[in-house]
Amino acid sequence: MSAHEIPPGFEAIPANADRYSAGIGPFYRKQVGDGWVYGFRVEERHLNSNKVVHGGCLMSYADEMLGITVHTVIGQRRCATITLNNEFVSAGRLGDWIEGHPEVVRGTRSVVFVRGRLMVGDRVVLAASGIWTVLGEA
Repeated sequence: MSAHEIPPGFEAIPANADRYSAGIGPFYRKQVGDGWVYGFRVEERHLNSNKVVHGGCLMSYADEMLGITVHTVIGQRRCATITLNNEFVSAGRLGDWIEGHPEVVRGTRSVVFVRGRLMVGDRVVLAASGIWTVLGEA
């Protein structure tokens, strides 16, 4: 697979009105069972001066992935990040396919607890956990 190919089964996620995410994307997703796996291909614009994926890019991607997961689980209602904790485990490099694996830990009527990992193959790049608030109708 070349550095620009998208793995089979993944589709682009429409950017919708979120201009920030559109600026760092495109992001992709693939349905796996009842859930989704997300991904993006690392490009030059994602790198910092050390030639690895910028931490802000990884945190933004984790926020997007977990937010989409919550939005889906709560029936397409609006939601917002309350907290997002990130742990940098290893570096992502130019051409890497970074795959996101989200998990809903617990949900109530007003908040949803989620966590996820960003991976390159079987190597963890970032571990994230957070809480989202449910804002109301779509």
